Amino acid sequence: MPAFGTNPVKFIKEVRAELKKVTWPTKAETIKLTVVVIAISIIVGAFIGGLDAGLVQITSLFYRR
Repeated sequence: MPAFGTNPVKFIKEVRAELKKVTWPTKAETIKLTVVVIAISIIVGAFIGGLDAGLVQITSLFYRR
């Protein structure tokens, strides 16, 4: 673990060295995974919205009486 407080220049060099080791995703992988995240977000949002609307209808039946 780099000691940031002792030598900032050494720290930056170590960070750059570590970032070169990272396997970055390709453009196609990034687009594909972004589409998956957006689709899942829409599905979960629709599910929660539908659940909320259903529960509002159910509770309104009890409070009307």
